[in-house]
Amino acid sequence: MTKPKKIILKNGLTVVTVPMKDTPTVTALVLVGTGSDYEDKSVNGISHFLEHMCFKGTEKRPTAQAISHELDALGSQYNAFTDHELTGYYAKADAKKFKKIFEIISDIYLNSTFPEAEIEKEKGVIVEEINMYEDMPHRHVQDIFGELLYGDQPAGRNIAGTKENVRKMTRTDFVKYKNAHYVPKATTIVIAGNVSNKDALIEVKKHFGSMSGGVKGKKVKTIDKQEAPKVMIKHKETDQTHFVLGFRSFDMFSKKNTTLSILGGVLGAGMSSRLFIKLREDLGAAYYVNAYNNVSLDHGVFQISAGVTNLRTQEVITEILKECKRLKDELVSEAELSKVKSFIIGNSKMSLEASDDVANFYGTQQLLKGEMKTIDEKAKEIEKITSSDIQKMAREIFIENHLNMSLIGPHKDEAKFVKILTL
Repeated sequence: MTKPKKIILKNGLTVVTVPMKDTPTVTALVLVGTGSDYEDKSVNGISHFLEHMCFKGTEKRPTAQAISHELDALGSQYNAFTDHELTGYYAKADAKKFKKIFEIISDIYLNSTFPEAEIEKEKGVIVEEINMYEDMPHRHVQDIFGELLYGDQPAGRNIAGTKENVRKMTRTDFVKYKNAHYVPKATTIVIAGNVSNKDALIEVKKHFGSMSGGVKGKKVKTIDKQEAPKVMIKHKETDQTHFVLGFRSFDMFSKKNTTLSILGGVLGAGMSSRLFIKLREDLGAAYYVNAYNNVSLDHGVFQISAGVTNLRTQEVITEILKECKRLKDELVSEAELSKVKSFIIGNSKMSLEASDDVANFYGTQQLLKGEMKTIDEKAKEIEKITSSDIQKMAREIFIENHLNMSLIGPHKDEAKFVKILTL
């Protein structure tokens, strides 16, 4: 894989090209630096709703069916996504179809018309999407966790918004929001695959060179404070309890994140990780368990999530916290550390075999951090971490007063769970 090349156009738009001669495909990804963290409370959910509406018609392709029919006829894969701090639109196809898929994605991003009749219909779709996620405890518990951590500020609100907000949004809201945030200086275009830098840049300039707009929108800084352990429970009669345990960590610019990613690997990377063995193999109390550091522009959280047998929820939480304390008290062996490093590096490389994954890998880095490290550069950083670094990080991060837990299941007594959140 060739190293990515970055060019900034005269209008301030960033272009990233990543030629991949050994792949038959190409991915065109358009990212914009806005999401639910950039929204006022009154329009919470508009970033996500706007993403949906961009596929509902343009001046050239007036209906959703016209867009989807053309992309399907090219044999492409295409979609969009919204997060707290970015929104993306992409299409992936045979590299020979590059010019066509790029023109369509450009049209969707630049020329959406937001037909009022489609807005009204899509309101029902998004309300059902919200309902769907609320019926998925392992997914919805993450929304509750965000609310617990950040409360009534953008980072604590649902990306999809509330049903009430969705139902009252108008075409004027979409036009105003897009004009404020979908500007060249907030836009990064990534083209990864079997296309040359030259050919990619020609198409970008052709379709985006005349794009204009104002200053990139800013988000309100997230207040990230805590003085005591906190628990938030959503009572639901489920066959399994889903929970997230988390400690406040660092923003995405912190140099500590590499160490924290390895610490997460010790706890939850693969079927030989400590928590997988403890919860699944030894206790037989869980099917899945994950541990990782989740970073944002101005905050972060190290989280552990699992779905467990209802009657053993407290037992499992206690065992997880014991493993966290163990990392504070004992050095990770060289053999285990080497295994975890190899697992993380190997899986990271395998995750970059396809052009769409490569586009996301470099595009997200560039949009959010203004830099692009290769996987080999990241691997070198990982290899430098020692067992002492892991222990020092565990002692810094695993602080009882920074501990949080969200939970969905047949439970009601939050005080009972607060009592076991000890280290």
